Amino acid sequence: MLAGVVLSGLTILTWTGPWFTLTIDGSVATQSHLTAAGDVAAPALVTLALAGLALVGALAIAGPVIRYVLGAVQTLLGVTIVLSAVSALRNPVAASASLITEATGVSGAAPVAALVRSVSVTAWPAIAIVVGVLVVLLGLFLLFTGRFWPASSRKYQAVRLERQTVGENPAADWDSLSSGTDPTDGPAGTDDTDRASTTDPTSDDSPSR
Repeated sequence: MLAGVVLSGLTILTWTGPWFTLTIDGSVATQSHLTAAGDVAAPALVTLALAGLALVGALAIAGPVIRYVLGAVQTLLGVTIVLSAVSALRNPVAASASLITEATGVSGAAPVAALVRSVSVTAWPAIAIVVGVLVVLLGLFLLFTGRFWPASSRKYQAVRLERQTVGENPAADWDSLSSGTDPTDGPAGTDDTDRASTTDPTSDDSPSR
């Protein structure tokens, strides 16, 4: 579970880091260099990271079958992280289009691309891909080994109701009397039989003649 927390934290870290530095036409913008962070280039990463943290919490109370499902979800999260980073790397201009539009007021794929003179890529997209691969491996590990983990703590399992004997809970006995029920009565159908078996003086215990 610690690995899941660490990988989710690394995913958030890649989301905050600078991914691309773009040089654009200075005649249409107040600055010619723009830096696109992960929150612009791959905004889904933070959502995926938070989902990973929630999954770690669910693992703490999950049974073998649920662990299998969570392993599949973890694998899917890792694949999505990889796809988000690869998509941004394949087209940095499109991934940074919202930032360029905000700086220049120009919108549309072709006009925005025409403004970009050059793009430099940092290491953060590659780090995000590596983290995504590790998340996939963690999900596969859960799929194949989750059923062998120790059972979750009993405090998270279903509550089993048991009959209390008279006198163990005075408050419950008083509530029973208030509702017209005698808490000293045994299970239905057993009292009369027990009295008959203990008070009948003509039972077979008398000496035969």
